[in-house]
Amino acid sequence: SGQMTEQSAPQVTQQAGHAPPANDEQADFVRAVLGDTEDTWAQVFQQSGRNYKNPTLVLFSGQVGSACGYATAASGPFYCPADQKVYLDMSFFQEMAQRFKASGDFAQAYVIAQVGHHVQTLLGISSKMQMARQQGQRMEGDGGLLVRQELQADCFAGVWANLAQKRHNWVEAGDIESALNA
Repeated sequence: SGQMTEQSAPQVTQQAGHAPPANDEQADFVRAVLGDTEDTWAQVFQQSGRNYKNPTLVLFSGQVGSACGYATAASGPFYCPADQKVYLDMSFFQEMAQRFKASGDFAQAYVIAQVGHHVQTLLGISSKMQMARQQGQRMEGDGGLLVRQELQADCFAGVWANLAQKRHNWVEAGDIESALNA
């Protein structure tokens, strides 16, 4: 059906004075996709006997403070495991379209799937990464743990995209190329 139920409506916070207007099309799209990621991951977690805790989405422009520190639009979308929030600067999508020729809803949805990092937090992968860092394991460079963590988050985004496609059949011609450009 594609409609979100009240129960699955995403929790959204907007940075005071910097949030997109209530009728902003991009913001509505982001909220809808986040709601779909929540539905998808709740089902996946339930199948393995786990509970999925929804992240909070923070929409901002310019700069934002998080439990992971301050960030600007130049940082791009990010997830902070310390507060379990996904931070999105809405101007980032415009920059993607202009600089990287990655316009298209699928590319935007893929970026929104920063939720993959949230899944890592809920599964305990993020805390294992922190322990590895404290133990002095190699984090940077080819084959480093940070690269592997990013690839795994991308894989989780792909899991969501695959399951969402099966439900909605919303991928159109050119969307895959647009997502790869992103």
